[in-house]
Amino acid sequence: MIIFGEFDVAVEIAERFAFYGVSANLITYLTGPLGEGNAAAAAAINAWNGVSQLLPLLGGALADSWLGRYRTILLASLLYILGLAMLAFSTLLSTGGHQCSIATVAGGKTCPPSTLQVAFFYVSLYMVAVAQGGHKPCVQAFGADQFDPSDPEESVSRSSFFNWWYFGMCGGTAVTLVFLSYVQDNIGWGLGFGIPCVVMACALAVFLLGTRTYRYYISGSKKVAARAGEALAAWRSRGKSSPLPPQASQERHPTATSATEFSTQVEEDEQVMGNAGLVEQAKGIVRLFPIWATCLIYAVAFAQSSTFFTKQAGTLDRRIGDHVKVPPAALQSFISITIVAFIPIYDRVVVPLARRYTGVPSGITMLQRIGAGMVLSLVSMVIAALVETRRLRVARDAGLVDKAGVPVPMSLWWMVPQYVLFGAADVFTMVGLQEFFYDQVPDKLRSLGLALYLSIFGVGSFISSGLVSGIDRATAARGGSWFSNNLNRAHLDYFYWLIAALSALELLAYSYFAVTFKYKNKGALFATSTSC
Repeated sequence: MIIFGEFDVAVEIAERFAFYGVSANLITYLTGPLGEGNAAAAAAINAWNGVSQLLPLLGGALADSWLGRYRTILLASLLYILGLAMLAFSTLLSTGGHQCSIATVAGGKTCPPSTLQVAFFYVSLYMVAVAQGGHKPCVQAFGADQFDPSDPEESVSRSSFFNWWYFGMCGGTAVTLVFLSYVQDNIGWGLGFGIPCVVMACALAVFLLGTRTYRYYISGSKKVAARAGEALAAWRSRGKSSPLPPQASQERHPTATSATEFSTQVEEDEQVMGNAGLVEQAKGIVRLFPIWATCLIYAVAFAQSSTFFTKQAGTLDRRIGDHVKVPPAALQSFISITIVAFIPIYDRVVVPLARRYTGVPSGITMLQRIGAGMVLSLVSMVIAALVETRRLRVARDAGLVDKAGVPVPMSLWWMVPQYVLFGAADVFTMVGLQEFFYDQVPDKLRSLGLALYLSIFGVGSFISSGLVSGIDRATAARGGSWFSNNLNRAHLDYFYWLIAALSALELLAYSYFAVTFKYKNKGALFATSTSC
């Protein structure tokens, strides 16, 4: 089954290549060829990311209750390929085409996008979001399903699967961020969006190779809405009727005159037991809400790495030698590189050392792991604020406040520490959240559990979008937006300090709920060897 798990890892690497190939450098495309302002572009990207990360709730629920994980992955992959192809085609729909671009560049202007191009681009972009919503929650759960939890060897392998899954995914992402951002910035956006389309088509072919050998689990037959409605109704009516079956002293014996009554009673008893199961599933989801809610600001901080961090990097000295310029979005690869480098260290060094002190085979619990990452995220935002404060001071001292097109004489590498800390935080929090929401939801709802993990980043992106839009309006009304198109007159440092303060408050709330949380199966904490 490990081989089939590797099939799924390969598919996920390709999917992440495709997704980050679109999202990582999206702010450059929106503020460049599409001509949007910094605040509007960042808000649009956060909104799209929010939809992308919330749709897995629907995709996971449909997979668990109706389609099954395999068919959901297949349909989502086909939609993914179509959306990426349309996205590449949308870059050709400019008003004046190539001649417009030559004339305007020669005159120092930009070619305005056509309404058709903008509309077609956003339709294609949201098709990718819908496809990701079906693909993301199912591939990882489907991969984990290939390991038999009742087999001791496969159970240990399943735990390592979560770590190495993230390792492989981030290795692919690092290549994506360097390679595709260079293609998009220096060769063309059509090719930059077209390559992910080809990669996703190849991934689908790889996935189909294992069709006859996968392990499949039967999904529930009821629709999600029906199950949710029945669960809530059963929960409300718990106090109105006894959930217990008739006592032994009240046994019924079917006779010619009582067969109908007996049959009716059996159906009622089965319905009561079914309702009790639905109630337990609902309670199993609801009890995770405090942990879910207290991770949202972590997602807000995470959202900045693909928007304002990239715009900051674009203002700095990006030269390597005399001829090479680092694409601003390529800095995001340091997140992935850190994850790839640190996961083996965590797996082989940190866990054994922690195990000596805690006695837990996995070193630390899932919630402790998540909390450690939140601390690192807080530190990263503090460093980001300090670096941006320095960048503004250097721009001011160099007399570049009103020369937004001139690189600030400050090396790009000043921004590397905040990306590295984000990567280290992800090793703890991202992987911890994945395993927590897979392990702690009811067994029949595991795709939905992974979708809940993703929804943290969806809601966090919407919160970030709202913050950016609200702060932009409020500060622009006072004469100087924090997100001015001229970043030398903006105040991203204030925004980062705000997120750092919110992260500190979130960490306090999270610590309380993590300490009081009761695991669904405490035995599971001692059954894993690499993550918990």
